[in-house]
Amino acid sequence: MGRNLQSGGRLRPVDLARRHGLSTQAVRNYEEAGILPAAGRTAHGYRTYTPLHAAALDAFLALVPGHGHGTASSVMRAVNRGAVDEALRLVDESHAQLLDDRRTLEGVEHALRGLKSGAAPGPAEGAVTAPAGGSGTVAVSGTVAGPGTVAGPAGGFIGPLARQLGIRPATLRAWERAGLVRPRRDPRTGYRVYDEADVRDVRLAHQLRRGGYPLERIAPLIAHVRAAGGPEPLEATLRDWHGRLSTRGRAMLTGAAALEAYLRERG
Repeated sequence: MGRNLQSGGRLRPVDLARRHGLSTQAVRNYEEAGILPAAGRTAHGYRTYTPLHAAALDAFLALVPGHGHGTASSVMRAVNRGAVDEALRLVDESHAQLLDDRRTLEGVEHALRGLKSGAAPGPAEGAVTAPAGGSGTVAVSGTVAGPGTVAGPAGGFIGPLARQLGIRPATLRAWERAGLVRPRRDPRTGYRVYDEADVRDVRLAHQLRRGGYPLERIAPLIAHVRAAGGPEPLEATLRDWHGRLSTRGRAMLTGAAALEAYLRERG
């Protein structure tokens, strides 16, 4: 930083801006937002900065890739007002979120492996289903089935599907309310009919629930599988997800080192 330093170790706004590839307005904005400590002033009212401000800007810019702009800003504001414990708590929360995201990814991969390996296999092809305990019959593809027959890929009813997974029909209805599955209704009977995609979504939800994931966490994952048309197209997405989590984790390490350097500079 030698040639940018002025007498007394002072830095002009342009010096700080150039060092970090920013505009002088951006530096002023960061100061006004509390991300940087307050600048000194010359006798003529011009802002002056010091190596401490440079370390603060280093820390903030290093924190952003791993923690996001909002958290990085909050961390720096807390440090600058002397609330270091609060800043560290924010960092801890961000690390906990990363760990939570990793566990979610592992749960999704486990569930998808279960689908691909044939866990909880689907119904026999060509069969149809009627509601458990029902008294009517339902015709599918020209075939008439009595109560309790098993659903094929074209669709199935709630009772047999629940029994197949070892869960209660009420659980499937709760998953429907949460948006995890969207069975159609038979126009004649009003019964829920689960098609092939619905059965896939139910199995995936079942795997994730067994892994302890709450419904609100499962719903967006099911929506992703649904939008992709099945689990296979998600392989590239999962690889990308792994890469982004690894990049974020390494960025957090870089941010931690820069934040520690700033804390030492502050003394």
